[in-house]
Amino acid sequence: MPDRIAADWERRGVTLTVASQASTKARHGRTERREMWVLADPALAEYVGSAGTVGKPWPHLQQLYWIRRERTKKGVTKVESGYGITSLVAKKAGAPRLLRLNREYWGIENRLHWVRDVTFDEDRSQVRSGAAPQVCAALRNLGITLLRRSGASNIAAALRTFSARPRAAVALVLSAGSG
Repeated sequence: MPDRIAADWERRGVTLTVASQASTKARHGRTERREMWVLADPALAEYVGSAGTVGKPWPHLQQLYWIRRERTKKGVTKVESGYGITSLVAKKAGAPRLLRLNREYWGIENRLHWVRDVTFDEDRSQVRSGAAPQVCAALRNLGITLLRRSGASNIAAALRTFSARPRAAVALVLSAGSG
């Protein structure tokens, strides 16, 4: 970045942090590299927040980021990029921390939400009134947790196994508190 731009940004209180992370060993036959650029610019945050249809600033918007993910598997490289916002201030969360938090978020997404969406077909659920959607989601989460605690790595296969063995399923539920 040219010195004059850096000096202008420093005067305005703008902070730009950059972080990258590469997998040190191939997992599942692939290598990954992630890069994140995080911009904390008070004037830009105010503008972005007021650009919506309501026209009011987002009171907690602190930083904007760009993330690039590159995966290579069997010699084929795929690149994805995306943008995001956060309420975390630059002094507490620069690019290295936000990159780590983003990776942790996708770990949760892949371990829980993907299972709920695909295995339980949650998106097509017709349960929509009262507290029923929250209750059903809680029961799905409980089922996933019980199966993972029992050692299941493939939730769909574990569901098929337990559906054929109802006594084992009841025993699993009853043993939930002892462990």
